Amino acid sequence: MKLRLLLGSLAACVSLAACNSSDQPATSVVAPTEVAAIQTPPPDYPAELACTGVGGKSVLKVVVGVQGSPTEVALITSSGNSQLDDSAIARVREWKFKAATRNGQPAPTTIQVPVSFNPPQPKPDECFAIEERMRRGG
Repeated sequence: MKLRLLLGSLAACVSLAACNSSDQPATSVVAPTEVAAIQTPPPDYPAELACTGVGGKSVLKVVVGVQGSPTEVALITSSGNSQLDDSAIARVREWKFKAATRNGQPAPTTIQVPVSFNPPQPKPDECFAIEERMRRGG
């Protein structure tokens, strides 16, 4: 009797398990990925500013679209020099990324990008010519 009850319960469990399965394949959860930089050439650093020691850090808000290109670039924090800020914005607009993914699909993502301008040390030879030209008023 106990064996028959056990076999009956086992058959019921197998039947219920079969009822819960569907003809659709189980959807697997795909782990998200973060945006990754692919091509990030540095911005132009105007020689006159670099040679005279003008530097700083621009912080940009960048929305990376599903194609991996910036769709929006905006200044969050200024370097203190509009030429440097403009140079950073212009170059970052050209950068290429691998888009972030959610559920296996590319997704737009907002990131912050710091762009630093550090005057060269020691000064390149071209700086002496620039400084001389500036000293003469040109």
